[in-house]
Amino acid sequence: MSTLFIRYPAKASIDNGAAQSCAYALVGDAGNLLQQGTAALGSLADLVGSARRVVLLLAAADVTLLQVTAPPLSPARLKEALPGLVEEQVLGDPADCVLAAGPADAQGVRTIAVAQRAWLERLAQALLAQGAHSISLLPAQLCLPYQPGTVTAALGVSDAGYELAVRAAQSAGFGMTLPAQPQAALQTLRALAGSDPVTLYLPSSLQTEFAALQSGADSVHGITVLEDQWVHWIAAARVGSGALDLAPALGTTGNAGRQWQRWRWPLRIGALAILVNVIGLNVEWLGLRRDAEAVRLSMLQTFKAAYPNEPAIYPLEQMRKNVALAKADGGEAGADEFTAISAALGEALAVLPRKDIIATLEYRERALLLKVKPNMVDGAALAQLRAALAARQLDLAESSAGNWQVRVLRGAAGGKP
Repeated sequence: MSTLFIRYPAKASIDNGAAQSCAYALVGDAGNLLQQGTAALGSLADLVGSARRVVLLLAAADVTLLQVTAPPLSPARLKEALPGLVEEQVLGDPADCVLAAGPADAQGVRTIAVAQRAWLERLAQALLAQGAHSISLLPAQLCLPYQPGTVTAALGVSDAGYELAVRAAQSAGFGMTLPAQPQAALQTLRALAGSDPVTLYLPSSLQTEFAALQSGADSVHGITVLEDQWVHWIAAARVGSGALDLAPALGTTGNAGRQWQRWRWPLRIGALAILVNVIGLNVEWLGLRRDAEAVRLSMLQTFKAAYPNEPAIYPLEQMRKNVALAKADGGEAGADEFTAISAALGEALAVLPRKDIIATLEYRERALLLKVKPNMVDGAALAQLRAALAARQLDLAESSAGNWQVRVLRGAAGGKP
């Protein structure tokens, strides 16, 4: 997987009608630079869609960093309190801005990043429309390398002039757009940095011109000029600016929207399959219900034909009971009656060496309850007896040692033992 870093030009240059070209770098997970170049944001769809994460470095001129003392609050309460904390330092309505708070130092001072909401929403939507999986929006000034006691700056070139980004402390920085005048840009930077030494990163296209200025009689002292490379921005962005990511404060990191776009059709197909199955199950249930109703009516008609004077409450059970009573009246014993079960038990006991094993015999709830004399039946004899009873449609269950229960097998109560 890879991360796409994009340095987007300042909003002022876009408002002036300049071309929206931006520098980009595709970086592997190990930090290796895979690809770099300059292109319009709208032409980076292939790289945006293939990258695991897109990090947009916002122009320093478009993000204001404020130092605000805030009481210790939970993240949710701090988010609610931010507009009131920065209201006096922000021109316009704080509701029109995106506010992101960094961690508090020992004195409770936090760095608050402030950017125009409408501008960030346009950039975020442009990346999401190109297939971005995850978005981070970082202030460019906090993605510059920093050494305590020094000021780090970067001077970029846009179609509208120069873009200056300055990092004066670990969590402090600013930026502005300048006319394309090298000597004036150096003097402005020197004035902004005060007496601190300055490290200025320049693109290779400006190296020769600025080197000549620094070696001339009108050189600006205390400024060290180095070539601007992506490795500086990438290393600083990974280390120091994650806490001031404006994407969560904007209300999107790209993950939810992109994942929904990816799973939209599979979810629709799955929902359709569930709907088809539910409809099929309901159709089948309705058919089974009609069949069950037809069987019930048939049973009811049969019962009423056989017993016209008896109310049909539970026709099936009533029919079974009446049939059993009819058989009993005709001298036919039911398979689960005492005489039938005890007779079958007596025949089954013939397989045992001894027949006098029963101490007590009781008939209850259509089952024989036996208590066996101690030490009269071993495991092998019990197995033989069970087999003999099973052949006669009877089941033997041992509830406890020496206590047996013999009853007709389920489904065999209507037959003969």
